[in-house]
Amino acid sequence: MNALLLARAQFAFTISFHFLFPAFSIGLASFLAVLEGLWLRTGSGVYANLYRYWLKIFAVVFGMGVVSGLVMSYQFGTNWSVFSDKAGPVIGPLMAYEVLTAFFLEAGFLGVMLFGINKVGRKLHFVATLAVAGGTFISAFWILAVNSWMQTPTGYEISSDGRFMPGPSWLAIIFNPSFPYRLVHTVLAAYLTTAFAVGGVGAWHLLKDAQNPGARKMFSMAMWMAALVAPIQILAGDAHGINTLEHQPAKVMAMEGHFHSHPRGAPLILFGLPNQAQQRVDYAIEVPKLSSLILKHDANAPLGGLDTIAVADQPPVVIVFWAFRVMVGLGLAMATLGLWSLVARWRGRLYTTPLLHRAALGMGPAGFIAVLAGWVVTETGRQPFTVYGLLRTVHSVAPLTAPTVATSLAAFALVYFTVFGMGIVYLLKLMAKPPHAHETTLDGTPIRTAGLTPAPALGGFEEHVA
Repeated sequence: MNALLLARAQFAFTISFHFLFPAFSIGLASFLAVLEGLWLRTGSGVYANLYRYWLKIFAVVFGMGVVSGLVMSYQFGTNWSVFSDKAGPVIGPLMAYEVLTAFFLEAGFLGVMLFGINKVGRKLHFVATLAVAGGTFISAFWILAVNSWMQTPTGYEISSDGRFMPGPSWLAIIFNPSFPYRLVHTVLAAYLTTAFAVGGVGAWHLLKDAQNPGARKMFSMAMWMAALVAPIQILAGDAHGINTLEHQPAKVMAMEGHFHSHPRGAPLILFGLPNQAQQRVDYAIEVPKLSSLILKHDANAPLGGLDTIAVADQPPVVIVFWAFRVMVGLGLAMATLGLWSLVARWRGRLYTTPLLHRAALGMGPAGFIAVLAGWVVTETGRQPFTVYGLLRTVHSVAPLTAPTVATSLAAFALVYFTVFGMGIVYLLKLMAKPPHAHETTLDGTPIRTAGLTPAPALGGFEEHVA
């Protein structure tokens, strides 16, 4: 194992841990904003209870996301210093904008959101929640702009020493050809990840107590999100795939397992064993011409294969092929569960169908697995380039020795599994506790004694979050 492979493994390891937390916090921040808005509008203490319940979880998830993101970013200077030197003039300002806008916005209002429930007015506290939710979206905007530029670079100029320099328009860099599709696809994935996590928790508590109002409300809201957003995500993924075919055809060829060109309609390979050495898919199960129908909306449209791409420029087909199927399979399962919930809701059995609840519980981690699989498709499918078609990964790594990178990778693995493992266990313990059955205000004061007026002291909640 050389330094390049170890450096790639280390970055993959750290970003896989990190990506789980923003994928959850983006959707969870918006969910909290919806809950507080509904509480302000209706006065129902059920929404207040759920806000307090998920706010504790959000605080832990947000903290772990920040820490894991900081650790990951240092690798640009340690393992990928050559890439940072060559592409830094373009991606450096974009990442700085993420800090100056999103991170400062989140940090500025997070304290008010967590500890200001009884210290500021209800409307100002709602503004703080909205600001944190908006900050998570802005953060995704800038980070995905960076990643999308690496996938479909535009608006740059190459200096005499081989560095990427910004051209006359930053808009051409930010709004590169794949960015709008990737932004929509990723943000919808975050919302679905949160929906199925919330739905899984709600299902767990419904199986224990089908009358718990908080469990009912969170499960109902999560299933609405699943039923409405999962089909939209399928359409967004289709549009993203067509865009990728235009700008990164080798990635789509690897996703589809098309080693050979098909001049009169390409089949959809459902399953098989990609054999990159022999440039074929063994034991392939195919649906004739369906791939052309999906990608070109014409069953007889020609599709190119990896035989049009130099072997040295082909991505690792096995990884991309299977990761894509995991992502699509889970997406279809999400849509199916959403449809099932609509049928149960129509029949008046949304809260009295244990089989549905067990299915939702089993699908609780599905969003996390799907976003990781999608990220593997995106990043591995870009190989062997860091800046697609322009800068190879082998020319981006820092001049390090394999033992040096292996030592840091082992240290990362030990620390990550220990620290974040404990954090995840703590999150599961928080989720295992049922939401409060008695309606309260956001500060925990019973509705029957305090109405909608915040109580003078927050008590145990503030101490718990601290």
